[in-house]
Amino acid sequence: MLKYNLIAAASQNRGIGKNNDLPWKLKKEMEYFNRMTTVTTSDSKKNVVIMGRKTWESFPPKYRPLPGRINFVMSRSDLDLKQYENVFAFKTWDEINEKLTNKEFQKLYEKIWIAGGSNIYKDALNSKFFYRLYLTEINKEYDCDTFFPEFSNVKTVSDPLVPKGIQEENGVTYEFKVYENEFYEE
Repeated sequence: MLKYNLIAAASQNRGIGKNNDLPWKLKKEMEYFNRMTTVTTSDSKKNVVIMGRKTWESFPPKYRPLPGRINFVMSRSDLDLKQYENVFAFKTWDEINEKLTNKEFQKLYEKIWIAGGSNIYKDALNSKFFYRLYLTEINKEYDCDTFFPEFSNVKTVSDPLVPKGIQEENGVTYEFKVYENEFYEE
């Protein structure tokens, strides 16, 4: 069974973005995102990172595609991403899941990460494949126009790769939390 791991950072008002950008500059938090979505236990495999078109476009061109990962970009419109290696465009979750369950493709990846935006997170949270949410809870409100969806039916769990305790950067405190879907069945 597929396991969707969602990863996001959200302010106290659940804000995740403003004008297709992050409303904060937290370098260590970004390093955490990169490490979590890149690290695998096998050198022969990479992780898949699923994102919407706006999230893809929010990354500066020099960081597209996300290095060391297989990038899946979902959009209702046609996207020409053929110039990129390890980047695939999809229009539906069914197309994505078909690719992820392909026996040959499964040999190439280890984990599935969902990296936004808001509608992608909402769909993933409501999916039977939703396994864990890695949420950086930022202890400050920011002016945002994009928000992380409400979620429930989760329990707090630990992950040895996730730093514990309050983090502080640029005068802002935040904490890395891991929530697991109470109804996920292997």
